[in-house]
Amino acid sequence: MNILLDFLDFRHVAAELLMAFAPLVLFFAYMQKRSLRLPGSYVLRLVKGVALSFLGLAFFLQGVTQGFLPAGTEIGSIIGVAPWRWILVPLGFIFGFAATAAEPAVRVLAIEMEKASAGAVGQKPVLMALALGVGVFVALGMVKLLAGVSILWFVVPGYLAALVMTRFSTPAFISAAFDAGGVATGPMTVTFVMAIVLGAAGAMEGRDPVADGFGLIALVALAPILSVMTLGILYARKRSES
Repeated sequence: MNILLDFLDFRHVAAELLMAFAPLVLFFAYMQKRSLRLPGSYVLRLVKGVALSFLGLAFFLQGVTQGFLPAGTEIGSIIGVAPWRWILVPLGFIFGFAATAAEPAVRVLAIEMEKASAGAVGQKPVLMALALGVGVFVALGMVKLLAGVSILWFVVPGYLAALVMTRFSTPAFISAAFDAGGVATGPMTVTFVMAIVLGAAGAMEGRDPVADGFGLIALVALAPILSVMTLGILYARKRSES
């Protein structure tokens, strides 16, 4: 029975992905016939890539609903009622760092930054800056949850600091920083880390899962902006000294 339900859930996920993929594939097919005229071997590789992306996303989303979300919620619920719930802070840093380092979109951003800068900005510094930034801000999100502090005390000063830092960072890093804010809020962070926070908020006395549990992703989106612009300031200073 459970296997049948899992199969039906997988069919539902695959149908949703098909609706998302279809317009892109149809648009490419139209442009290929109308003006692109790409070689057949290239189109074949593209079709293989789309098929692998479709299957990978389908299995990933199925794993999220069946594994990541329930596991994260259960972990958060257990820690939320424990007397050592303060451990959420270091765990938040570890989970945020690991989820960002494993996020495919973050790696793509780091690769593209290295290409666009002709190797002047390496992948590893960008990846490390993003992972550390997200780890710190997820830990701050756990502090917010434990202390019952409003998210405005973190978001408003954070974005004000980001605006001030645009004065000292380079234009290339500023643009990449604001793109990185969306890139870091990918499926790894959203599914697992947010599930832990919601589970802990639901289990802790005096906490509202909606008011206290949500808001973490806003901090995750802010972290890469600050960390990448900090990296830009360091690169600008290094360039001025050389």
